Formats: sequence, C-alpha cells, structure tokens
Amino acid sequence: MDDALFEVATAPAASGGALAGGRNPAAPLAVRMRPQTLGELFGQDHLLADGSPLRQLVEGDHATALLLWGPPGTGKTTIAAIVSAQTQRRFIEISAVAAGVKEVREAIDGARRLLASRGPETVLFVDEVHRFSKAQQDALLPGVENRWVTLIAATTENPFFSVIAPLLSRSLLLTLEPLTDDAVRQVVDRALSDDRGLGGAVDLSGDATDLLVRLAAGDARRALTYLESAATAAADAGRSAVDADLLQTVVDRAAVRYDRQGDQHYDVISAFIKSIRGSDVDAALHYLARMIAAGEDPRFIARRLVILASEDIGLADPTALPTAVAAAQAVQLIGMPEARLNLAQAVIALALAAKSNAVITAIDEALADVAAGRIGAVPAHLRDRHYSGAAKLGHGDGYRYAHDDPRGVAPQRHAPDAVRDRTYYRPTSHGAEAEYAARLERISAVLMEDSGESAAR
Repeated sequence: MDDALFEVATAPAASGGALAGGRNPAAPLAVRMRPQTLGELFGQDHLLADGSPLRQLVEGDHATALLLWGPPGTGKTTIAAIVSAQTQRRFIEISAVAAGVKEVREAIDGARRLLASRGPETVLFVDEVHRFSKAQQDALLPGVENRWVTLIAATTENPFFSVIAPLLSRSLLLTLEPLTDDAVRQVVDRALSDDRGLGGAVDLSGDATDLLVRLAAGDARRALTYLESAATAAADAGRSAVDADLLQTVVDRAAVRYDRQGDQHYDVISAFIKSIRGSDVDAALHYLARMIAAGEDPRFIARRLVILASEDIGLADPTALPTAVAAAQAVQLIGMPEARLNLAQAVIALALAAKSNAVITAIDEALADVAAGRIGAVPAHLRDRHYSGAAKLGHGDGYRYAHDDPRGVAPQRHAPDAVRDRTYYRPTSHGAEAEYAARLERISAVLMEDSGESAAR
C-alpha cells in the first residue's frame, strides 16, 4: 500500500495523530488551531445540540457513516478528527485525488482484519469524496454495510449529484454552513490568544479584524491563513500590531467561493437571473461580478441573457433580445476582460426593462396543445395550391390576401378547428407590450368579422 495515498493515526488524532498538528509549532496556524473537541467547534450550532446525530456519534460512540457537505473551511476535516480522537478509534485518511479502488479496498480490508483480531475500530476519512469515480465509491459500500469502518466522507459539492445513491442512502448527511461573522471573530480571537496559535504575540486592530472577517467570507481556514500571513509580515517589520493597511498588503483580494461544476455555479447564476427578472440592477451586477471574478465562462453568461431577454422581457421591450444578442456577439469578438463592459451594459438594460413572460407562456401552451393531440387539419383555404391538381382539391379556395384589404388584415380563419378557440399570446400592459395588446384587439376584431364572432379575448 502506497503510504503517499494514506495518512494513518494509530493514536487519537487530537493526541498527535495525522490531523492534529496542535503539538507541532511548525504546522500552519490553521492546523495548530484545529478544534480538538466539539466544544471548540465554532459556527455549526445546528449540529451541536444535545442529542444531535453528531453528538450521539461522538459521545455515544455509535458507528454511523457520515457524509459532511459544506464549503471549505467550515469544519469537515475537524469533525472527522474529533470523532476519531474522542471515540478512541484508529484514523485513516484517504486522498480522493490520488487513491484508486485498490487502495480503498486495502484500507477496508485492513480495518476488517483489525476488528477480527479484537483491535480498535477504524475511522476512514475520505476528503473530497466527489472526486471519486462511481467504481471507487462502490468500493466503500462493503465497509459501510458491514461496519468494518466508520466512514466519514467530506464534499464541497452537492452530494445528491456527486455521490452515488447507495452510499448516500447508507450515510447520515450533515450540512455545514459558512461561518457567521461572529463565529469567524471567535476563531480569530482564539488564535490570537491561544498558546497553540499566536499566544498574544501580535495584536489585531478593530479595522483589521473587520477586514479579515469580510475577506474570510465564512471560511475559518482562510481567516487563519490570512492572519498568519499578516502576523509574519508584522514580525518581519518589527511591529507588534496588525492594522488594516498591513492586512490589505498581504492579502491581495478575497477569494471568491465558486465552483464552475458545483452548487455555486448553479446558485449564483440562479440568483443572477432572478435579480434581473426582479429588476434589481445592483444585485444583478453583484452576481455578474462574482461570476467574472471566479472565471465563469462569459459565453455561458451571455447565453443566459439571450434566453432571459425572451423569457422574462419579450415584447414588453422589443430591444431586449437585440441587446442580449449584441452582448453575446461582443463576448465572442472582444473576449475578456473588456467584454465585461458589454455584459454589464446588457445586464443593466435587461434589469431595468419592462418585464413580461407572455412569450414563453404562449409557446409553451401551444406546445402543450400539440403534445396533447390538439392538431386538426389545416383549413382548406390556407393549403398550398402550387402543385398540379391542388386546385381540383379545393386548396386555396376562398383565401383572402391580407394586402388587398386596406386595413392590412383580412377577415378569415387561420387556426384548425381543434384549437380554433384557443388563446396563447396574452400580452401584458407592461412597457411596449401594451401597444401590442391594443393592436391585437383591433386585429382580432377584423379576423372575426367573417364569422360574426365576438372580438372579446
């Protein structure tokens, strides 16, 4: 078995095992400050209530497979270490990036043999389990089903998409949330004063603390990494305090939490579209900026704008679709970063445009009728008569040429009988669509003259 693929702690992790780091002064600050008990875990109060599944696992020593889902820096690895330490189990960590099916099976077989010889139970921690293939995840199932290992799998991606159903159904899913600002402050304050951390060697100004909390964006590991960099810079400069200017110097910018194949991709684009639909231009620009900063494909953004122009604006502002298409063409022609201006212009225009969903409602209702079999024959007067024999069949007889009528609309029926009374396009009174509504009413009155039907729609 390749030791590079595994980290094994035969002693509890909090006592100096693979994930502890607390006794190693050379370890990164984020590792040294890793909580060693549930009482030291900040920001996940919903998981720490008395009688919660996590407390039952740790304090009741129940063998339960855990699937931890949450963004980076929220405590997934920490929880795995705490379970191992406080339940006195052997700890094995597998690298989901490097390990294969062979290594997974070897780890489970080793745990099974240890149990058979009355040795300690094993916690098998798989970080980034979403990176495992289906075959690799399948290899975990025997160990979970037979309780040869207590599996703790961590993922930053939605497990309903990234974890196979058999493994998901056999695991207790715990969702970790980004840390609140107050929780991040607690993490920072403890690192400043604790002997495992900076031990009071450096002070952090109030402005610097506020900036650090904002830059951390709910990620405890990021907050401690930034703090350590700032403390090192202060020491190098012979300073005992970190202010906002020094912190800003060592931290280039806030890292944007965004995975182009994960939840953030879908959540941010969803919020982006809904902000434009809701005419909130500033929120729409915020989400656009997040996607641009995270490296989202600008062509994807442009395509969504083109769809939105017809789906949510339509004829309430007939310039919306040309604006979106022009932005998409500009993205192709110019590229980033300059095309951010074209995207921003389109976003502002679409967010401020009058809104109507009459277009998507119309086509979807028409498609639903066709799918339901409401088709019917094309009326004879509308049928093609350009081929030999069509006239003998009566095709085109009685057709009225619209341009011959001074109104530009000739009274006649166009729809087949099956949908003769159906109304698909129902214009709103928003923006330019109000003019279409008035025009539609006048056209309907003319079309129905021939049959004497009421023009009311």
